[in-house]
Amino acid sequence: MARRQVNGILLLDKPLEVSSNGILQRIRWLYQAEKAGHTGALDPLASGLLPICFGEATKFCQFLLDTDKTYEVTARFGVRTDTSDAAGEIISQKPIGFSQADLEGAVVKARGPQLQIPTMYSALKYQGQPLYKYARQGITVPREARPINIFRFDLLSFDGQDATFVVHCSKGTYIRTLIDDLGETLGSGAYVSALRRIHVGPFQASQMRVEAELVPLNDKQDWQGLDALLLPMDQALLGLAELVINPVQHQRLVHGQTVVLNDDESESLQTAPTLTAIKLYTEAGQFIGIGAVTEGVLAVRRLLNTSQFQAG
Repeated sequence: MARRQVNGILLLDKPLEVSSNGILQRIRWLYQAEKAGHTGALDPLASGLLPICFGEATKFCQFLLDTDKTYEVTARFGVRTDTSDAAGEIISQKPIGFSQADLEGAVVKARGPQLQIPTMYSALKYQGQPLYKYARQGITVPREARPINIFRFDLLSFDGQDATFVVHCSKGTYIRTLIDDLGETLGSGAYVSALRRIHVGPFQASQMRVEAELVPLNDKQDWQGLDALLLPMDQALLGLAELVINPVQHQRLVHGQTVVLNDDESESLQTAPTLTAIKLYTEAGQFIGIGAVTEGVLAVRRLLNTSQFQAG
């Protein structure tokens, strides 16, 4: 059958032992969707919240890629691997000589803004190739330290070898690197033995759907039932200022022109923390895209093709 024009966001509970792209393609097939993309890969050994954007919602994937995320992570101390997770080869083993109080102290020191050197086992590219391809050949290439922020790093339990944590972090944070660094600080080494993402920006684990929910609906070709599981795309933009525009302004934006806002419209935006991205709505309440305002002049950043909406 022909692919469908589907628009909206599915909050998927990604299962273990499948890549983010692999599960994306399976979900896209279940929806028979023309276009889909995910918003931040999880390793095959990680599970949890993976927002999948369909159709016009893919225009806003970057906002979810750039947002904060929260993880539940289990670390095993006394062993270090080359990938900093359970999939890697053991490169060192050391006795665990620290107490829970030592661990808690190291965790506190690991919070806050800092620079992190990305792991070689990542999808970041160097000279056009992902770092993990070099790593698999035993090649180490230069990586620049990147600014990150660890907003929350709490120890939940520790049995003398395995510890569980909650980590709330900024975009670009490698949890494997965070745990590896923690193990080195404590002198024992450590690797991630389990990882689950529980928050992405405004979305949380309680909103997730599992693949098994979708299969019966696909079997029955219940497209309405499948589409009912999607969230409106503007929910990915929580916290942005909003502006209602009239039909004349809408047409100007559609044709790539700017709009000079009147005093009332400008006044409604004065409390916004930033005007580089604002949500735009029609007078009927339909979300139509994102704009930016500079000195009272509105310009388009991302405008939706509202003529072909089926969801969201």
